[in-house]
Amino acid sequence: MQTPYSEFNISGSVSDVIGALQNILARSQVIIPVLETSYSTFPNTDHSTVELERQSVVNIIAERQQQLATVLHEISGLEAVIDGVGSIFAERRQQLDAEISDLKAVMDSVNNIHQAVLENKEKITQSMNLHKGLLSALWRLPTEILSQIFNHCLPENIFFLSPLNLPVKAPILLTRICRRWREVAVGTPGLWCRLYVEADDKKMLKAPFCYDLWLKRSRGRPLSLDLGYHYSTKLRSLLRPYMNHITSLHVYVDYFRGRYPQLFATDLLALQELGIRGMSNHDIPIIAQSISQLPSTMRSLKIFDMGLFFDIEPLSSFSPVWAHLTDVQIAVRHPNVFLHLLQLCPNLSSLNTHIAMDQREPLKSFTHIKLQSLCILYHDSLTRTLSELLNALLLPNLHALEARYNTSWPHEDMKAFLARSKCSLETLTIGGGATITDAQQAEYVSLAPSLKVVYHNSSYS
Repeated sequence: MQTPYSEFNISGSVSDVIGALQNILARSQVIIPVLETSYSTFPNTDHSTVELERQSVVNIIAERQQQLATVLHEISGLEAVIDGVGSIFAERRQQLDAEISDLKAVMDSVNNIHQAVLENKEKITQSMNLHKGLLSALWRLPTEILSQIFNHCLPENIFFLSPLNLPVKAPILLTRICRRWREVAVGTPGLWCRLYVEADDKKMLKAPFCYDLWLKRSRGRPLSLDLGYHYSTKLRSLLRPYMNHITSLHVYVDYFRGRYPQLFATDLLALQELGIRGMSNHDIPIIAQSISQLPSTMRSLKIFDMGLFFDIEPLSSFSPVWAHLTDVQIAVRHPNVFLHLLQLCPNLSSLNTHIAMDQREPLKSFTHIKLQSLCILYHDSLTRTLSELLNALLLPNLHALEARYNTSWPHEDMKAFLARSKCSLETLTIGGGATITDAQQAEYVSLAPSLKVVYHNSSYS
């Protein structure tokens, strides 16, 4: 019995096989015969009728047998085609897998060669740049000039001046460029005089070597240190060899509390600047005890928490250090404390303060002959503090005045202050919501010809 599938031959090429299959599909048509008869409702069929028409039923069965034989032959042919195509697919896939594997191996080799060529290019470029650099004037710069350039590469923010911080910045970065730069950087003590230290006991397992190497490179120069919030019990032993070289120190108040080995003020014999963060009212006695023991070398004291307001008695407990200070940042409770602070600091040239309350009783007049820069922040609720201070103060050497003031500007009082002080005021910075008119500014300039007025848009923070 011939079927459309009998002509199928799997021995040809893939394109021949595909063409033969397309021909078979074009000539093939599945015809479903009509199989319904008058007897299809069995078992509801009347058996007496079937007996009378027996021969007709026999003929139907014979026809069905012939139809079944034809379908079985077609199924056999289709299965042969499926098996043949499957064999071709498996054979071609095996061949293709082998070809892909060979191709992949070749590509791996090509990639390896490509990577080697790229590395070779990088080495050639580096060598070329190195030799080009030898012709650059930069490599012929005297060591002193290169050192000065390196100094300008240092980050302004001391937080980045740490051997543990990432990304690496100068001066550490300068030691990783070339041998000469490393020699110049390591041999320039000024690059290593500022350091940010933050390491708990866990980090201090490896940190001491890094910090000690940094400090050794300062070679006895004055040191500026900023000690972060996390504290290590090993810090005191790390800093002990360098205590006499620390001139500037910024710390959290925790370094003075009893739960940590304290940084004793008597150890800091060369200290000139001290800044303290995180203070509260109950810290004042222990801080006062330490500050009162600071050496006569002290010139700057900054209490960074401007929401902690000092009264006269706590301020007085800091003595005798006040007499030596030229730069102070601190918040006070009312204007009378402010005047008392000026009395305590006869050598003061710069003061940054925050005043919390108005003064109930009148202020006594006070003259400070050395104060050059004054910044005052007022609480929002104050209405007359700046006027009272301007009327009480005489500052003949004042060059810069900044006032953050949220109410109307006391123009007449300011004008009287300038006339009375006869100071060469150069900068008047007005913050908060206060403003002055051009006419008022002109009146100020008539009294202080070099004066410039600057507006500051934010409150002190």
